Amino acid sequence: MLEVLPIQDKAFQESVCTRCNVNFDPDLMAYAVYSDGELVGISQFTMKEDGGIISDLANVQGVTDTQALFVAGRATLNFIDLCGVHTAKCHNSNIDETLLRAVGFKKSEKGYFEIDLSHFFEHPCQHNQ
Repeated sequence: MLEVLPIQDKAFQESVCTRCNVNFDPDLMAYAVYSDGELVGISQFTMKEDGGIISDLANVQGVTDTQALFVAGRATLNFIDLCGVHTAKCHNSNIDETLLRAVGFKKSEKGYFEIDLSHFFEHPCQHNQ
C-alpha cells in the first residue's frame, strides 16, 4: 500500500532528504512516501504568490518506485490546489521528464515544467499531457 504523509519534523525531513540524495531546505514543506510501510521517497515543495513549486520528487537511494513518485506528485499538486494556489512549476532538471509529464506537467516555452491546476482534480485521469 502506498502512503504519502506530511513531514511535520524538520530533523526527520532532513534525514529523508539525505536518504533520497536531495538538498534539505527547512523553508520547504515535504511529504514522505511509503510503500508497505517502508520509506521510498520524498516530495519537497513550496507555495508562493505566483504558484506552487515542486523542488524535489525523489526515491530513496537504491529504490526505483516511479508509481510511488507519481502518487506523491499528484498528492503534492492536490494539496497546492486545495490551498487555493492553482498553478505549479518544476525547475528541477534532475526529476525525470516522463514522470513530470505523467503527473500532469507540460514543458513551457521557457524550458521548465508547469501545470494549471484549475479544474485538474475534477477529472485528473482525463488531463491532457
